[in-house]
Amino acid sequence: MAKKIACLITDLFEDSEYLEPARAFAEAGHEVMTIEKEKGKTVKGKQGKAEVKIDESIDQVRPEDFDALFIPGGFSPDQLRGDEQFVKFAKSFMDEKKPVFAICHGPQLLLTAKTLEGRDATGYKSIRVDMEYAGAKYADKEVVVCSNQLVTSREPKDIPAFNREALNLLK
Repeated sequence: MAKKIACLITDLFEDSEYLEPARAFAEAGHEVMTIEKEKGKTVKGKQGKAEVKIDESIDQVRPEDFDALFIPGGFSPDQLRGDEQFVKFAKSFMDEKKPVFAICHGPQLLLTAKTLEGRDATGYKSIRVDMEYAGAKYADKEVVVCSNQLVTSREPKDIPAFNREALNLLK
């Protein structure tokens, strides 16, 4: 059954960490909806390989309208976590035990939402200490699945494992 996936994204996201999972989700029949401050805006990847048109404004969406949350890495999650609307949106998925897929720096949004305590997770090496301080049980592995809900990965080379486990949770 097709799922509706919210993707929180803004400028300087890691190109492949959005493009490859979004393609895998679409090929499996799921719908990925990009969400930022401004509907219709075009955001650019930090590698200059991707441009993404924003489908919806954070003001116009509700977590209950989506089945899962996808947070690509790069500098995007760090920028988004400065805005309480994005933090609350992400927190609701964790609180409701809906699938959440966060790669590389993606867990930064979950850190700010204070939702990683006691959770098995991974992320880019530079946020490992932050994750540990937040109470996450950090594992230096290509993909970590926690409680059949949270899928995290470290970096672009982990995308195949990230996609595999995210798609498993969407079944």
